[in-house]
Amino acid sequence: MKIYTKTGDEGQTSLLGGRRVPKSDLRIEAIGAVDELNASLGVVRSLLEDRGVDATLERVQHELFAIGAELANPEPAKSRTPVIGLPEIEQLESTIDRLEAELPPLTQFILPGGGPAGATVHLARTICRRAERCVVTLRQDDSHLASHVVVYLNRLSDLLFVMARAVNRAAGREEQPWVPAS
Repeated sequence: MKIYTKTGDEGQTSLLGGRRVPKSDLRIEAIGAVDELNASLGVVRSLLEDRGVDATLERVQHELFAIGAELANPEPAKSRTPVIGLPEIEQLESTIDRLEAELPPLTQFILPGGGPAGATVHLARTICRRAERCVVTLRQDDSHLASHVVVYLNRLSDLLFVMARAVNRAAGREEQPWVPAS
């Protein structure tokens, strides 16, 4: 199978089912943001020492592929695409609770950063928020898209925030508080 097809050379691409849409379509923008998030998690994983965090992010990467497939399907009732739902959301919440229990409570805003792994987790969190915004925008135009995708991405960004704190703490990197200008 060739990697290039030349079918997108005119600025169009195909959704599941074969329908062609412009590459600037809101659906394609959302798929691209989720793909970028997935790639950023690959960068994070390449920097991690913690096998537990790595395993969590590997699972999330598989789930993001399922979300991409769901986003690429304009008619989910007509075909079976992998669906992310309540069990995956609850697993994110459980992981957040577990990681947060090991961290000191936040009393102020912190600056994104820390060590290389922690900083890239913070970056992935911002990409996740953008993907969430893209999906919210898409949902305004597509009533077929289930709300669980937005909930999942919202919860994932929360997990990534807590995970960045945990990764930085494990690396001995102190959180830097935001100091408002006086």
